[in-house]
Amino acid sequence: MEHEVYVPFPVEAVRQALTEPERVARCIPGCQLDADADPGTPGGRLRLRIGSSTITYRGTLTVAARGTDTVTVEASGIESRGDGSAELSLTVRLATAPDDTGATVLSCTGTVTSTGRLAEATGQAAESAGRRVLDRFAANLAADLTDNPADEPDAEAPPAAQGVFDAEVPPPSLDPLTDDDQDDAAPAEAAHARRTMIGRSAEEVDHAPPRGRYAPVPAPQSATTSATLRWAAPAAALALASAVVVGRVLRRRR
Repeated sequence: MEHEVYVPFPVEAVRQALTEPERVARCIPGCQLDADADPGTPGGRLRLRIGSSTITYRGTLTVAARGTDTVTVEASGIESRGDGSAELSLTVRLATAPDDTGATVLSCTGTVTSTGRLAEATGQAAESAGRRVLDRFAANLAADLTDNPADEPDAEAPPAAQGVFDAEVPPPSLDPLTDDDQDDAAPAEAAHARRTMIGRSAEEVDHAPPRGRYAPVPAPQSATTSATLRWAAPAAALALASAVVVGRVLRRRR
């Protein structure tokens, strides 16, 4: 059997879709896939109508790409109610449609080997059923590509956004007096301290007492204490001299 169908998508997209077994299987009219089918080899049920009869098969399907413009489909199954079986070998060639629409022409050539109820059907009924399946498959494939575009090569990944921890952090200042939380007089005082240390040795700088705002504050001295010390010594001397004089006078009277 030979038959041509059209798919309104470019050849590259259609070829990629035809190399995906699960997509091909779900686009076959009357196919119901098993949920636990092996990846790459979908399996399930296929209801096929031939003339006035409907035959249900259980089977599997595989697809393979042959070059850049050919895909082969292999399927086999057995009747769910009966002893019959069927095997399909289909070759699909892809070409761009000549009408400048960008559509793809699928030229299908297939052979079917069967026993049981399918083998009992007439050749005309079997060929008519095959053409009908391919026409509906093309329509389903177009709808599936509209909802689920075929995978394309990964585009160049955009540059990653710079995170908070990836941002460049400026080096910390070596002068603690230049921090933002210092008052306006701190930079000037620091500069004055640096100027006073120019020309001094490292040892002198290391042991030099701090100056400016960091110099130690001397303990306050009370003026009252100084005045008391100045009057205490003369008063003591006068008291001592008076005691000596009084003692001598007393001794003479005796």
